[in-house]
Amino acid sequence: MSQNANTTALSNQGVSIWLDDLSRERIQSGNLTELIETRNVVGVTTNPTIFQGALSKGDAYDDQVKELAARGADVDAAIRTITTDDVRNACDVFAPIFESSGGVDGRVSIEVDPFLAFDTDKTIAQAIELWKIVDRPNVLIKIPATKPGLPAITKAIAEGISVNVTLIFSVERHREVMDAYLAGLEEAKNSGRDLSRIHSVASFFVSRVDTEIDKRLEKLGSAEALALRGKAGVANARLAYAAYQEVFEGANTRFDNLKSERANRQRPLWASTGVKNPDYSDVMYVTDLVAPNTVNTMPEKTLQAVADHAEISGDTVSGRSAQAQALFDQLTDVGVDLPDVFATLESEGVDKFMKSWQELLDATAEQLRAKN
Repeated sequence: MSQNANTTALSNQGVSIWLDDLSRERIQSGNLTELIETRNVVGVTTNPTIFQGALSKGDAYDDQVKELAARGADVDAAIRTITTDDVRNACDVFAPIFESSGGVDGRVSIEVDPFLAFDTDKTIAQAIELWKIVDRPNVLIKIPATKPGLPAITKAIAEGISVNVTLIFSVERHREVMDAYLAGLEEAKNSGRDLSRIHSVASFFVSRVDTEIDKRLEKLGSAEALALRGKAGVANARLAYAAYQEVFEGANTRFDNLKSERANRQRPLWASTGVKNPDYSDVMYVTDLVAPNTVNTMPEKTLQAVADHAEISGDTVSGRSAQAQALFDQLTDVGVDLPDVFATLESEGVDKFMKSWQELLDATAEQLRAKN
């Protein structure tokens, strides 16, 4: 098998392609290995919605659920065992990529319980617990970028835990996330940890920004407002990349004091890159967000669309922050309340993951009762 030309071109531009999906069937069938070998996939992300979908389909988990029921496992223990087993097995699949990339790629993410999104101490405790249970150096623990999540990110990094910071919607919060990461590295350095082994990505959500802002533009209804639809998500991400460059590539930065200790940058990760509006190009959140040292985590549908017809034409992000800021100024001018947009998206993002997690709890509880 050979790699697809389009995904290879994307990879050659410095974009790490991660699959935004994981299931036991995908691992056991060899599909995950096939995507590694033919679509340049070098990592996987998961979230409560993905796990809920995986456990609700097929029979791949039946035997384990039956065994857990026989042991008298409660629903929380059962979900923790099932999900960490999948993530551990996926980590093993990606181990060669992890080694060959020096720990940059070959990563598999698992999220803390979304019901802990506003509890700093419990988030820290579960991040440490998941890190120990999965017990693989290439796992990333996902912590949401809520205000209470920020000190949890710092503490996890300080403990030597690699973190995927999720649910970032605004550049302002992205800056706070980068600060939390640097604070964690500084604490880790002071306690003598090997900074080269600590990695992090900042998951910046894209399509949801367009969905929310487009809805508001359509409600405003003016010609000026309607002309701005479908542009905010990419512009927002380009502003985030400029902030990343300022923090990790600029001169005389806080990061300079850590580079001599072989600290790693916190790479921007473009999340929510499946296009939700059929009027837009189904690869726009890939082709318009090509930049070095980034990750694009894609649903399989988007990945296959990229392989089929994406045109990769070099860096489409660097040097475009002024243009992106001008677009945001226009959004404000036509009446879009951007701070409210980002607050709404964060609240809805946490709520969606909570709902998926509750559905997972309920479905697993029912399966445990049925197998008992």
